[in-house]
Amino acid sequence: MTPIIFHIDVNSAYLSWTAVEQLKNGAKVDIREIPAIIGGDQKSRHGVVLAKSTSAKKYGIRTGEPVANAFRKCPNLVMYPPDHRMYREKSRQMMEYLKIFTKEIEQVSVDECYMDFTKISDRYSSPIDGAIEIKDGIRKNFGFTVNVGISTNKLLAKMASDFEKPDRIHTLFPEEIKVKMWPLPIGDLYMAGKSSVQVLKKLEINTIGALAQSDPELIVLHLKSHGRMLWEFANGIGASAVQSEPEEAKGIGNSTTLREDAQTLEEVCPVFEELAKSVGRRLKKAGKKAKMVSMEIKYYDFRTLSHQMQLEKPSNESSVLYKAAVALFQEAWSGEPVRLLGIRTSKLVDEDEPEQLTLFDIQPPKEPDEKHKRLKKAMDELNKKYGEGSVIKASLMKKKK
Repeated sequence: MTPIIFHIDVNSAYLSWTAVEQLKNGAKVDIREIPAIIGGDQKSRHGVVLAKSTSAKKYGIRTGEPVANAFRKCPNLVMYPPDHRMYREKSRQMMEYLKIFTKEIEQVSVDECYMDFTKISDRYSSPIDGAIEIKDGIRKNFGFTVNVGISTNKLLAKMASDFEKPDRIHTLFPEEIKVKMWPLPIGDLYMAGKSSVQVLKKLEINTIGALAQSDPELIVLHLKSHGRMLWEFANGIGASAVQSEPEEAKGIGNSTTLREDAQTLEEVCPVFEELAKSVGRRLKKAGKKAKMVSMEIKYYDFRTLSHQMQLEKPSNESSVLYKAAVALFQEAWSGEPVRLLGIRTSKLVDEDEPEQLTLFDIQPPKEPDEKHKRLKKAMDELNKKYGEGSVIKASLMKKKK
């Protein structure tokens, strides 16, 4: 059966949830209909635009830019501080509602998730009908809107949900890639950050289609493994399995928001080292080892990325976790400033579970001692004098007698 994957994304989540809460408490103005942003104190680390209204977007205000810049663009802008506790509650309510349809849900952030619609698709005349019921149900029950992207894998569903907003449903099936995705600017491709886009444009690759039809080896030459990933994304190649396990069952992990955005590998490595020590201690305390390690990045503009690898054998050693995380980071990092880093382990096994040895685990024999050296020398001399294998033949003849 062909997979059917939904990507459900709340439209301007922080601002929408703030608006819903204000209206519930008697507000006369819906801040979604005026130039408004959710942001922080201009003097603080979080003094950036976290969410914006459609009206604010018309002034050129971008998510992730300093609040001060936003006010310069629109002096009559209205700003409200974030309320993360309230956001988590709104998110929880939405996820509980979605589980009415299926438990096959992977929440990837507070305001977005993937849903594996495959097993329930026969309840509807088409996936679009199912998406309409979900989208309209969220608006009716909770007062905010979502976009739903539909495809056969998570990547394409994610790309589809980013098409025209708000309150829309879009499909991006493999046969629609050339028409719907390839004409888009290269910067619209998922995980194509500023530095990657600059490199690609120097190669005269300005659209997603141009990247898809380029030589992948050329892209790897300029962008390494991140380039390979972008080339695959441009061709619609991406993970399709929705990881619907509860977070507690996935494993043990830790993440940290940096005081200042990290811009070099040298800045990142000490952070991963501390995270690896923390995760390793927790694994040992739980009596577990991990078969899988994943690394998480949150960029300066709040885009997130995770990348994972299978370990050769289960481990809870911080050195192993650290090396895996750094290798994953080097493979996936776009070169842009990073504000959060994380390490998560999964596929846990009991610490005392028997391990299958590999060839690398088998120790080579120790150097022979003096007694064995003398014996070998004597056998070599006899074989040389009486012919190769004479010592073995004499031994066999003696046994027969």
